[in-house]
Amino acid sequence: MPDAVGAIDQGTTSTRFIVFDRRGTILAQAQREHEQIFPRPGWVEHDPREIWRNTHAVMREGLARAGLAPGDLAAIGITNQRETAVLWDRRTGEPLHDAIVWQDTRTDRSVAALARDGGRDRFRAVTGLPLASYFSASKLAWLLDHVDGARAKAEDGSALFGTIDSWLVWNLTGGPEGGLHVTDVTNASRTQLMSLATLDWDEAMLGVFRIPRAVLPRIVSSSAVLGEVRDPCPGVPLGGILGDQQAALFGQTCFAAGEAKNTYGTGCFALMNTGPEPVASSAGLITTVAYRLDGRPPAYALEGSIAITGALVQWLRDNLGLIGASSEIEGLARSVEDNGGVYVVPAFSGLYAPHWRDDARGLIIGLTRYANRGHIARACLEATAYQTREVLEAMERDSGCPIAELRCDGGMTVNDLLMQFQADILDRPTLRPKVSETTALGAAYAAGLATGFWKTLEDLRDNWAVDKRWHPHIQAEERRALFAGWSRAVERSFGWVEENA
Repeated sequence: MPDAVGAIDQGTTSTRFIVFDRRGTILAQAQREHEQIFPRPGWVEHDPREIWRNTHAVMREGLARAGLAPGDLAAIGITNQRETAVLWDRRTGEPLHDAIVWQDTRTDRSVAALARDGGRDRFRAVTGLPLASYFSASKLAWLLDHVDGARAKAEDGSALFGTIDSWLVWNLTGGPEGGLHVTDVTNASRTQLMSLATLDWDEAMLGVFRIPRAVLPRIVSSSAVLGEVRDPCPGVPLGGILGDQQAALFGQTCFAAGEAKNTYGTGCFALMNTGPEPVASSAGLITTVAYRLDGRPPAYALEGSIAITGALVQWLRDNLGLIGASSEIEGLARSVEDNGGVYVVPAFSGLYAPHWRDDARGLIIGLTRYANRGHIARACLEATAYQTREVLEAMERDSGCPIAELRCDGGMTVNDLLMQFQADILDRPTLRPKVSETTALGAAYAAGLATGFWKTLEDLRDNWAVDKRWHPHIQAEERRALFAGWSRAVERSFGWVEENA
């Protein structure tokens, strides 16, 4: 009997395949990075073919490292970067254009034009989302308008659209030879085309963005047997799909209303489970689908999306050369006692929740002759914690529910200085689980539940355990002064990009 589950974790910078046992322990993993393509300022693209090749390769490598054959897997789940848009030819399987990544801002002007009639929140009641270039609908509209022949192919069904989960499922289940064209409710809820009430594509939204229904995938549950993988793990059930941040919520076993997690990766994403009813946000958050188990009502969530956190560390490394490797930032930041009055606002593509300011741009402020590279490194780490506090405070205002503690995951949680400062600026504990790869774990859990590998949600809760807990240490006055400085810095980042520039 199979005693392991595999998870494809297709992220913004790399693709991984991780094999888990029944306790949620990692048996083996493999990872490959893919190229980041920047054709113009503000444009970010990926090659979908490279992502598929890497996915195929890491699945084979991960199984080999675990000493397993495909038949040893009970199921495979998928988690993915969510709003990234892919358009491909149904007959050939070839992408019609590079994927437009969630960070891409090329559609800012078209989105602003839509917002002039009814404001940024004109579609919140239907989709739970503000108008922003972040979401997939405007990216798909751009592809249909700018790629030769794309609109005609979309209208007659010979072109297919999907976020990365759809692209991978289609290829895994046969591609041009009968591949499944599906997406789950969590990814669909990030397109700005799905109704939160019906969990189906909304005709009015399709009309607004001029999207033909024939190009869209079928919406399915997050945990359900969808079909079988053909290659490279023939016969293994494909049992679950979750957008990356919902997968992390699921992997952190935040199954009750009021439970919250924050994932520290390229961006930073905090989610709070709000239960079986969507909670409208008046504080700049996103209302989204948390997950849907097969045959059950959905669970909803409030989300705060922060565009640049781990990517800020990469920027220090790759663009400024202040560090040689991302792991060096903690040592550099510890070389100073505090931020020296320096703040970094990483609004490289504008600011997401709770501000939603496309006109903001990044800045380093508070510089004096006293400031050095250590202060800048520390300010970069602190920027992640400040942005997280803004989002959690907005969640508490919207939901009326205090967050007692924050469950943290993602690559940046290995940074003790950041995690301690996060607890300090929040004035509440932060926790890191023993299995920190909760995004992939959530996809594995969804797939395992669908196939009976795990029977109940309580089985998953029993797997969760704390690796480390940080408690706040600083005084209230210091906390207030630090956050006030951050708030002033954020205000100064507004309005840099002029609408008609």
